[in-house]
Amino acid sequence: MDKDSVLTHFLKAKTMSTLLGGELPVSVINNKKYISPLTSEAQVTDRNVEDTSLDGAIHTALCDEGRSVILVGPEGSGKTTALEKLVVDWAKGEHLQNFSYVFHFRFRELNSINDMLSLETLMLHHHGHIPPESMPLLLQKPEDVLFVFDDLDQCKQSLDPSVHTLCSDPSQAASLSCLVASLLHGSLLKGATFVVATRTGGCPNVVSGTQVEVLGFLKPQREAYINGFFTDPAAATKARMHMERTLGFYDICTSPRFCWTVCSVYKSLMDAGADLPETLSQLYVDILVHLIQTLSMTKACNRELVLSLGKMASHCFLEQHSSCTKEEMDSFGFQQFPTSVGAFLQVDGPSNRCVFAFYSQLMQEFLLAVSFFLDKSKSESVEKMLEKHKGRAKFLDVFMSALSQPVQSRPLENLLGEMNSDRIADFKSWFKSSSEMTLKGWYKDKHHHCFHLLYQAQNESLVREIITPSARIGISYGDLSLQDCVALNYVVTCLGEMEELNLYRTTNLTEEEAERLAPTMSLSHKIKLPDCCLSPGAVRHVASALSGGLTKELDLSQSRLGDEKFKILCAGLRDCKLQKLKLVMCKLTEASCEDLASVLTSDTSRLCVLDMSLNQIGDEGFTNLCKALHGHHCKLQDIHFFDNELTGECCPHLMEALMSEHCSLSELDLSVNELGQEGALLLCKALSRPGCPMEKLKLTRCELTQPVFKELGSVLRSGTSKLKSLSVGMSKVGDQGVKHLWDAVAHPNCVLEELDVEMTRLTDASTEDLCAAIRASKTLKSLELRNNSLTNASVPALVQVMQDSENMLEMNVKYNDFGDEVFDLLD
Repeated sequence: MDKDSVLTHFLKAKTMSTLLGGELPVSVINNKKYISPLTSEAQVTDRNVEDTSLDGAIHTALCDEGRSVILVGPEGSGKTTALEKLVVDWAKGEHLQNFSYVFHFRFRELNSINDMLSLETLMLHHHGHIPPESMPLLLQKPEDVLFVFDDLDQCKQSLDPSVHTLCSDPSQAASLSCLVASLLHGSLLKGATFVVATRTGGCPNVVSGTQVEVLGFLKPQREAYINGFFTDPAAATKARMHMERTLGFYDICTSPRFCWTVCSVYKSLMDAGADLPETLSQLYVDILVHLIQTLSMTKACNRELVLSLGKMASHCFLEQHSSCTKEEMDSFGFQQFPTSVGAFLQVDGPSNRCVFAFYSQLMQEFLLAVSFFLDKSKSESVEKMLEKHKGRAKFLDVFMSALSQPVQSRPLENLLGEMNSDRIADFKSWFKSSSEMTLKGWYKDKHHHCFHLLYQAQNESLVREIITPSARIGISYGDLSLQDCVALNYVVTCLGEMEELNLYRTTNLTEEEAERLAPTMSLSHKIKLPDCCLSPGAVRHVASALSGGLTKELDLSQSRLGDEKFKILCAGLRDCKLQKLKLVMCKLTEASCEDLASVLTSDTSRLCVLDMSLNQIGDEGFTNLCKALHGHHCKLQDIHFFDNELTGECCPHLMEALMSEHCSLSELDLSVNELGQEGALLLCKALSRPGCPMEKLKLTRCELTQPVFKELGSVLRSGTSKLKSLSVGMSKVGDQGVKHLWDAVAHPNCVLEELDVEMTRLTDASTEDLCAAIRASKTLKSLELRNNSLTNASVPALVQVMQDSENMLEMNVKYNDFGDEVFDLLD
């Protein structure tokens, strides 16, 4: 095969680059601007770029003796350019030199072949780079042959081998689809190798082999591309930063073709000194304005052209066609625009059999939206139009939302004439009614979509009109996409504040997502991030949002935060309005307590409620916090240290803190810690201090003994205790131990309202003292008696005392030794 002729063929420009069609592969290759697209592996691994490049993936698959490599990716992801670069590199002698023959075909061009032909004819006359005398040698050594097929999804006939009578003779004439099916199946030229490219969802079962998912560009590749596009570094930086801020969160930004379009529009606008678009819709307005201006037609002709494009767009969506014939185009009204369609559409095939297709679905949807508002007829409502294209045109209502705003549609009206005011009014009415219904519901995906429509509209007063007080925007918005973050942030920023931001069960809150949400977090009174996974960068943005923000409550429970990320968070806790912090099961250790103690003793801390339950902080960590408790601007009133691996060793420090006149602690939970008798007695000593503010104390399963219960009884009877709620369940003290509490409850000085003595081994022998205590108490409202050994004999007395008491509201006696016969009486 003549490599020089192959090289000349590929490096010769046959057409021109277009705004929507992207830069020609030959231009990219000739100008040394080629950047290898990435495979989908780049999103899910920490591997080097070289390991996830498309070029590398193809070479690896071919070197592993793979007979077929299938490239699958969305439109404009760089498949075509990568395949042409593959062939050019082979022709230059740089790669794949184990192949003596490389044939490159595009189905957009092959579709024009309607005649029967043999494989030999296809290779000789439709490729043209192999002399006839080389054919016998080629056929004898098929392992030296590489076929490259692009646009497999564009093949008009089925390539399914089951619908063809496959051929094995290279000289046998057959239809093009039969030849290709026979090649891919292996019945024809068995042993040859194939690299095939298809759009996502196209021809999935016609060829087997190594499948490579093509992603395109991530941020580093976009940066390299933009830097190569602009000759001025300052312009490149401006374009890159603006694109990442306004568009970088859309999947389409992975498309090299889209990057070309954006850069081309940006350059045109910057050269003219105009503002760059802030949204996707504004970008497409600028694109359409640019394309129309290049045609230099009258306003009436411009309007008719866009209306024709809209008819074509709708037809392709509804009929699920990727392209249209010349006859179909004439039926849409394109006869008067024979030379203008090339600016908007891809045209393939010879002039007598050419087909027309949109370069991208987004442009197709945008033209459909524009044409709908241009149409002066009243035959179709917004709701009917959207319903008709539902599931096919994802961004249709998004574009319509933007175009319904006069500020955004005006540049188009200057070129196309006025929009249909009735249809715009109809859209606004539909949007308001559907949004009100959506935002009263509990489906977060529908909420997000509503926010996207508002974001594209870019109308602050519309946000305030749509987001009424009845809207449930406090529901869980866990696992937001990056574009969801942008839309939600826009809405909240327009509103000025948010009662609660709930991101429950966000699988992975990235730094970029948190950065987009930072303004929303700073405007939220409550932030809920339970059962979330936050990257260190995300924590940094949370901390920044807290500092100087409105947030008063933060819940990070079960977020697997760890000491290092908590240290980052503490930077924002020192100067914020936060009053309540939940850190339940966050994998914190004693190391975090030192950082937290520093926060608590700062003059600016307003923290009142702290929950660090189920963290392994131990005695040493808790001791650090106790030192902060008796400092004078520490404002903690409520702390929870449930199951923190504490022992009696920490209790002297806790006692010292509680004895301090500066301590304002009114609620303390130390349940499921092995405080033991010695530690608990020290705690009782602190509780007996006149002026001790403690009102709620939980010591469930803390290894308490009868002497501890005796001391607690003394505290309750002292006349100085403010305790209103006491939990001492799961203590093996029996009737004798709990009697100290019954005696205390009966004392006139006791102000206890809630008492929990679950699983303390109570028997019927305690019932008399229990009932006497309830009758004597003026304050007790709730009594927890679950999991004890009370029997049917106690039931009449318990029922009677509940009926007689004026203040008792609840007595829980589940899981005692009652028989079935007394359940009705208990109810």
